Amino acid sequence: MKKRKIALIGARGMLASMVRELAPADVELCLLDLPQFDLTDAQRVSATLDSLRPEVIINCAAFTRVDACEEQSSLAFAVNGTGPGYLAEAAGRLQALLVHISTDFVFSGTNSSPYVETDVTEPLSVYGQSKLAGELAILRSGLERYFIVRTSWLYGPNGGNFVETMIRLAGEREELGVVADQIGTPTYSGDLATAIWRLIDRAGNPQEKSLYGIYHYSNAGACSWYDFACEVISRLRVAGVSLKVQQIRPLTTSEYPTPAQRPAYSVLSKDKFVRRTHSVVPPWKESLALYLDQRSV
Repeated sequence: MKKRKIALIGARGMLASMVRELAPADVELCLLDLPQFDLTDAQRVSATLDSLRPEVIINCAAFTRVDACEEQSSLAFAVNGTGPGYLAEAAGRLQALLVHISTDFVFSGTNSSPYVETDVTEPLSVYGQSKLAGELAILRSGLERYFIVRTSWLYGPNGGNFVETMIRLAGEREELGVVADQIGTPTYSGDLATAIWRLIDRAGNPQEKSLYGIYHYSNAGACSWYDFACEVISRLRVAGVSLKVQQIRPLTTSEYPTPAQRPAYSVLSKDKFVRRTHSVVPPWKESLALYLDQRSV
């Protein structure tokens, strides 16, 4: 059986590690990451991908430290904005499918119902602006075969994330303060990786020409960061983990100022993804429980 050659950009990152783990047997992954592969180097991107000639390019590379993006805006726009455009140019030349991961931060957070793919984008932060620039670079490239997958509150193995931070702090402090007036949805990296492979699989059907475009994917449901933290701590206690924390205090955004402004509401509608892929999106609490079980809390 001839294997499908797929280039995985940002191959050592948290999401990419799950994409690798869940890759189908008929796939040959070409792993690309710094320092050998620099997404911001147009010549390196072009030469590397032209040499590999992949059928699919999955871009998991991003500058995701939201507050650091405020101080390092040039780097943020280079990695998150310009780099995806280089990938789109290469994908078009090679007639490859491009899968690019984006974010809920492209929205302002003023909605009161889940954001759909066609809602107006109005990012509040450099991170959100740079990620939107990456989306626009792909859209303006003329590439026809692409998936832009917006996600939110990502966590999983092999990377820093909110769940791991809460686990560490719960073992160090008696009291935690967590923002309670920002509403969104956690996303387990294993579920997002599964969704990515599902889209790629569907794209292999020549009848699915209308499949391409922008998609939203997070787990099902909604919560605040405070709710998320409480659920993590609760499950740790049920599992018998010894914790120092005694109290989790809800904070307002104004009580926990950060360099980057966050959307107050960034729940994403998964209706399009479910409709087009005939998939079931797991609830966020179930996926969190699965993650904690797998890491043997």
